[in-house]
This record gives sequence, C-alpha cells and structure tokens, in this order.
Amino acid sequence: MNYLVVGAGNASRPVARLLNYLGHDVVITDLKDISEFKIEFQRSLIEMEKEGVKLDMANKDPSVDGFEAAYMPPTLPESAPIAQKIKNSDLKVLTNEEFSKIVNNLIPVDIIGITGTMGKTTTTFITTSLFKQAGYNVWSCSSLVNNLVSEAIIDGIVKGKAQGCDIAIFELPHGTIGLLNKLNVKIGLLTNIAEDHLSEFGGSLELYQQRKLILESISETFIANYSCFDLINPIRDDAIYYALDEDVDFKGTVGDKSLTIEYEDGSFTTPFYMMSYFFENSVAASAAALTYGVKKEDIIDALTVFKGLPAHMDDVGEYNGRKVILDSAFLYDGMKITLDYFKDESVVLFLDHFDTLSVRDKAEVGELVSNYDLKCVIASGFNEVTQEVEMQAAQEILDAITNPNIKKVAVENIQIAAEETFRYSEPGDIILHMGPLIAYDRLTTVDKIMKGLEIGSKKYE
Repeated sequence: MNYLVVGAGNASRPVARLLNYLGHDVVITDLKDISEFKIEFQRSLIEMEKEGVKLDMANKDPSVDGFEAAYMPPTLPESAPIAQKIKNSDLKVLTNEEFSKIVNNLIPVDIIGITGTMGKTTTTFITTSLFKQAGYNVWSCSSLVNNLVSEAIIDGIVKGKAQGCDIAIFELPHGTIGLLNKLNVKIGLLTNIAEDHLSEFGGSLELYQQRKLILESISETFIANYSCFDLINPIRDDAIYYALDEDVDFKGTVGDKSLTIEYEDGSFTTPFYMMSYFFENSVAASAAALTYGVKKEDIIDALTVFKGLPAHMDDVGEYNGRKVILDSAFLYDGMKITLDYFKDESVVLFLDHFDTLSVRDKAEVGELVSNYDLKCVIASGFNEVTQEVEMQAAQEILDAITNPNIKKVAVENIQIAAEETFRYSEPGDIILHMGPLIAYDRLTTVDKIMKGLEIGSKKYE
C-alpha cells in the first residue's frame, strides 16, 4: 500500500519506519527542511531513507495524489491544508489505535509497561536488572537509551529484538503511550502522577492524568504507587499498591544499607547501597517482578549488586576532596526528595536551565531550594533547545531564593556552572547537580559537566 505520512515529528517517524519495514511504500512529508530538525532526528530520518522511506521535506503544499492511505499525527491541526486534503480524499486514515495493534502483533512476548511523572526510567532500569538476574532474555526500552521510547520500540522490532527475547520491559512516557495506546500489557506499573508537561495538554492536569491512565486500561495486572490510590481505586478495584512505610500490598522499609520488602507471600531483606528515590523505585520493580513470578532470591542478588544508573543520583567521583553527584531531578517532588537526602551535608548546588523541556515555574524552584541551608546555588542560563543564553531564566530561580545564607551565582552555561562549583566549595562538601538537561540529552550534557568539573578542579586547586 502507498502511504503518505504527514510530518516528521515524534509520532510520524516511528509510524513511517514500521510501515516501510512491513513492505509498504512510504513517503514522509514535512513543512521543514531536514536541517531544521535536531541532529538526532536528522540521523533518524537519514536512516529511514536508507531503509527505503522517501523523504519529502520542505514541501509547503504536498499532494495526496497516488496514495492509498495516510497517517496524521495528533498534533496536526484539522485546519492544516494537508489535513483538509486528506479529509476530502478517499484515503484510508491510519489511526494510533490501529498502528498500536500492528505493533502489538509484532511483539510475541509478555510486556511490562512502566509510566509515571517521576521514576519511570529508574524503575524500568531496575526491573530489567531483576529479570536479567532471574535468567530472562530481556528486551528493554527506556529514555535512558533513546529519549523517544516509541522510536526505540520500533527500532527493536525492525532489528529483530522482539523475536529474540523472553520478555519486553518498556518505559512508556506520555507520548509513547499515546501512540501505542492498544498494546496488550501483562503488568502495568504507575510510579506517580504530578503536574508536568501540562502545556502539551492545554494546561489540564486531568487530561495529563487521562493520558497516563491509558496504561491502566490496557494492563492485565496493574500496580501503582499508593500516592495514586484516590485516582486509581474508583476505576480499578483490583489494583496492587506499593509504597515505603505504608500498609499496602508491597511495603518497603529502609534500613542502614538495606531494604526490606513485605508482601502477602512473605518478606525479605536485601543489602542495598543506593540512595534516595532508588529505595521506592526498587520496591516498585520488586512488586512487578514478584507479581510476574520472579523468585525473591534473584531479586536479592540483583539489588545487592545494583550500582544505579547514569545521572540518577550518580556518584561520579571525588574531585579535590569534594564528592560530586549528578541527578536528573527537575520536578518539585523529585528535587525535594534529593535535597532532603542531602539536608545534613554541606552542599554546593548547580542547576540547568529549567525551561529546557517545558516552560516551568522557576520561582518555585528557587523557593524550594531556599528551604535548605546550601552553601551556594549556581544557575545556568543556556537553553539547549533554542541554543540561546537566557540569563533571566537563571535569575528567576536565584531571585526566589530568600535564604540569606545561600550564595547565588548565575552563569552562561552548564559547563561553566560545573567549573564554578569549585570556587564556592571546599574539601568535604557535596557538589550536586540537578535539572532537566540530562533528560533532554544525557550524553552531551554529562560530557559538558565532566569537562567543567575537570577544568574547575584544576583552576581552583
């Protein structure tokens, strides 16, 4: 079948690639030239072209002649000229529901799907570790490897990973779960729901919640953080709940370098050397694994040797007597968990541009930080999305810090921020990074931070 895929955005690229893989003739059209896309998206489009997808870029008036079917992304306005052309034609329109069913039929194993506002990447990583320890050949897709998980899932299908695994463990951000909204999920897991990405939902928390709760509707068994009880219980009375220090189905208790998990069939205590939110996320992963049938002995073995994951409470070493921790927390609740963890330490904090992924309340960040006796807060003004220095964004954070004991510094970019941490710290201090840049582009961001740390440690010896 000849398909016209409208737009080269986050929904259309995986659709076009899979349709091409299935033997259809596919043209993907976009108003923008390929050079106007981010580098990683340019690479994706070039790879698709090599596989056989025809690119029709920078076309302001694409034709529907010669096509039998079309795909239009949800973000395409009904008033768009191409949308009107397709509406007035006899083209079959492929919906997300239909595409999702196609994807589902190409995955022959059980799926564990994990969503939430915070913790879904960490929980996906830990869950994968537990199943691997138990001997499963795991196909795992998360934003740790590819920011757009739907592309990672399609890439796995195209490259045969779906056929060579025993189980699939997918992180399902709101975009991916919107596109793949008819997957058959064996176990769905919800870490939490907090206010985020609301600009993509017209400012509506309810619409954002509805998107996340698609997972509940497509899951055979559903596990949720107890914080979501009031949201989940009215629609699902067989849900399973987990939490720290609550009387729930899977209860976690934090010890001194240990984690105890109690559940209906028993309990166990495992050595545990991670920190902060890793405890609760490990309870979530254990709940999913135990529910599926993984033995507690395998969970204990996996958590005993668990070393964390990059840029999530990541101890990257000691520089000039300062321990450096990189954390990707940037939502209020996540930042609070991290700051609470270090509340008794002497901390120099450096922050990303907080509008990197979505426009945020920078004053709220400053007000939160102000509750802690930090030595210094260094805020970066460089917006990686627009590639522009926006010092007002950094200043908004700093202006909201009213704690007189905190030194406040605004700098042009995250590398300079990392350098300057050594100017305002001393041996024995914790240098802590937080912000959304790592979620946006982990490899590039960490590279910039590490360069800054190396330069700063030498510059301020």
